[in-house]
Amino acid sequence: LYCNSSIDLWIRCLGNNSLLQPLWDSLRLNYRDYLRSPLFPVVLTVSSYFVLCLPFLMCDIMGDRWAWVQQFKIQPSRRPTASKLLHCAGVTLYNHVFLVLPASVAQWVWRPPVDLPDQAPSLLELIAGVIGNLLLFDFQYFIWHLLHHRIRWLYVTFHAIHHEYSSPFALATQCLGGWELVTVGFWTTLNPVILRCHLLTTWAFMVVHVYVSIEDHCGYDFPWSTSRLIPFGIYGGPSKHDVHHQKPNTNFAPHFSHWDKIFGTHCVWFLYTESDPEL
Repeated sequence: LYCNSSIDLWIRCLGNNSLLQPLWDSLRLNYRDYLRSPLFPVVLTVSSYFVLCLPFLMCDIMGDRWAWVQQFKIQPSRRPTASKLLHCAGVTLYNHVFLVLPASVAQWVWRPPVDLPDQAPSLLELIAGVIGNLLLFDFQYFIWHLLHHRIRWLYVTFHAIHHEYSSPFALATQCLGGWELVTVGFWTTLNPVILRCHLLTTWAFMVVHVYVSIEDHCGYDFPWSTSRLIPFGIYGGPSKHDVHHQKPNTNFAPHFSHWDKIFGTHCVWFLYTESDPEL
């Protein structure tokens, strides 16, 4: 009886529309012009990306000086060099300056500022919206990713740059070709519209999506990794995506595991050797 009462209390709390209302009122009243700008989602995701990369970048730079961190390195003998880090940072900056920024400015010119609703979403709506967007993106990218590995022309032309490193690291997350970056950005922007999400839910999804994407590529399997917090192997996480970079015909889904299990491309662990082919 006590357990049922506690569950009911949690459900009422999560479904309470007023829980996030003070935060939403503060944002929309004090930063209205910024939030209504079409440039805001771009600034949010780009700034989140570089900020969230920093802790993992520090782990890579410190190396053996942080021995307690290196025990969680998935491939301990393979660490990113300074040239690799600079290369990925350069590709990321190039894509954002010459692709993302012009597209954002063009959108800013023709798209009117968005309306900010008076009502905040409930915490339950926000959580459900973030999970729904992650699941929808997971399906879209799984199909896209599978095709770009199965059709060699697509792989060589668009996706190969992301597989230059068989041992991924945080800054390699957005080391992508222009086509892939535009595609990922398109789905990330469109999916909340399809699911009719509140703007606060949309922005929360964008930040969460950036973080879990970085975590997938970070090269470390920490005890607090998302895949360890979500039970029953539902979520892939850094260890399984690391396997994809070692054995590229496995683990195509970016976040969850169910599509790879359904299509027979799921792989739990793979030990890299120098003789293994990249394709």
